[in-house]
Amino acid sequence: MSAAPEPTASDPPAQWHRVLTLLADISLFIGTRAVWTQAASHRPAVAAVISVCYASILICGVLTLTVRSRRSLARLDLLILLTAVTLTLCAWVLLHQGSDEAQLTTQAAKELAAGHPMYGRPWPWLFGRTVALTPTVTGTYDLTYGYPPLAPLLTAPLLGLGHGAAPATAVSTAALIAGAIALWRMLPTPWRPAATMVFLGFGILPQYARLGYPAIVGLALLVPVVVAWPRIGQGGRLGASGVARAACLGAACAAQQLPWFLAPFLLVGLYAVRRGELGPRPAALLVLRFTGIAATAWLLLNTYFIVSEPAAWLDGIALPLTQGAVLHGQGLVDVSLYLTNGSDRLDWYSHASLLLAAGLLAVFVLFIRRLGPTATVLPWCAFFLATRSQDGYYLMMTPLWLASAITAPTSEFTQAWQPRLGTHRTRITIATLALVPALLAATLAATGEPPLRMQVTTLHRARPVAASRLHLEVTNTSGTALKPHFMLTTGQGMSRYWRIVRGPTTLPPHTTASYDLGPPSTPYGGRYVIPRPGRHLRLRAFTADPQTLSTTYVSLPPS
Repeated sequence: MSAAPEPTASDPPAQWHRVLTLLADISLFIGTRAVWTQAASHRPAVAAVISVCYASILICGVLTLTVRSRRSLARLDLLILLTAVTLTLCAWVLLHQGSDEAQLTTQAAKELAAGHPMYGRPWPWLFGRTVALTPTVTGTYDLTYGYPPLAPLLTAPLLGLGHGAAPATAVSTAALIAGAIALWRMLPTPWRPAATMVFLGFGILPQYARLGYPAIVGLALLVPVVVAWPRIGQGGRLGASGVARAACLGAACAAQQLPWFLAPFLLVGLYAVRRGELGPRPAALLVLRFTGIAATAWLLLNTYFIVSEPAAWLDGIALPLTQGAVLHGQGLVDVSLYLTNGSDRLDWYSHASLLLAAGLLAVFVLFIRRLGPTATVLPWCAFFLATRSQDGYYLMMTPLWLASAITAPTSEFTQAWQPRLGTHRTRITIATLALVPALLAATLAATGEPPLRMQVTTLHRARPVAASRLHLEVTNTSGTALKPHFMLTTGQGMSRYWRIVRGPTTLPPHTTASYDLGPPSTPYGGRYVIPRPGRHLRLRAFTADPQTLSTTYVSLPPS
């Protein structure tokens, strides 16, 4: 029996390729109307370009279902990518004010360009009504730059681009587009529409890019690392491609901390695959070379800061892990934030997250032949137990999931090395035991009791809709002296801390004290706007040593 002929560019495309192209085309509609509406009011020329993009989407939709050859559909995929890039740039032209991360990155770039220290310097003037603050359990706010230096290094040449955070948002948006093009180019032709869809089509990642998140720069640099990563060093040689991928991994780690969590999974996975092919010693030497190149790239990007401000640099790049930011996110911390009145064991959320990361890495090694493709997904599972478990930690790295699914399937790991630990049941038992510590730590954190019992006695009003003073009685039910810091919150998220006008800074164990609290002096002019009826108003008290949270609901009297 003769083999079936290979498909050619003139052959009809597969139906699933048509569907994927159509989905990528449809995904460009998401969020586009809101951008067009704003452009029509303020930037008519941009609105006109968006209207042309609408026409492109419609035409591509028709042609996707009617073209007869693979080559024609591939050209449509390119047109859809160009349309997505155009829409992303239009959105940036209109919405480039950025977030707190963009403001900090731009200010860090300004300090760098002026020859000033970049790390360890607070910039409180950056945070006004529209720029979010990150409160910490110490009663203060994170006002310094807390990321590796690559994003400011890339932003510094663009400082003349515009006011505010525009330079940082331009860097992250350009990185997003570059990452989309890189993944589109590196994927097999029929899969390219998926790259357009996950990078630019849903409107999620372009929004993070316009907010100026340094993680987007790290994401773009990880694309060439992750695509077909099990083939790195195949045959025992890194080659130019392997060296370039290692350098990209080091640069990604110099852009933001999220790639730090991915790197161990890629390195142990690469060792397991190469050991199955080459044996233990050659595999170890190859992975050491790869790691050394990545570390060198990382070091080169950090050398100036290591030399000029070593202590501040080290504190800065470790800040997200050590800052003690208050609870926030969609993970297990919601138990203490919304389902109970707090916990006296908040530290255990961080412990649980680190233990889960270590446990998942162990499980990954034990079942590398089955779990190999999940190397780009497993690292982010650990953040579900962290004190900061916001969904951005998952969303911003989802293009890597796609890259692994297409270019690193299970078939790439059939000969990978796995530890010999007896029967399959034994392996499962060991994997379960590796995850138990994280489960115990998470249980300890979620079942903790709030150490402070609070009762609001009086809410003074400056006006019918504004509060000027809050009086409460606080009892420390724990055996440890606590320094509480109070804030009022509505819904999800946190706000600014209230000032202690009268009351002890430190509350001894098993004692009760009266507190008078005043609203934050800025930016609200010394008063707090009372939420409308029907919304939950919570009084929260954080302490730093130990890290605890106590919450009570505030009853709103009629105005």
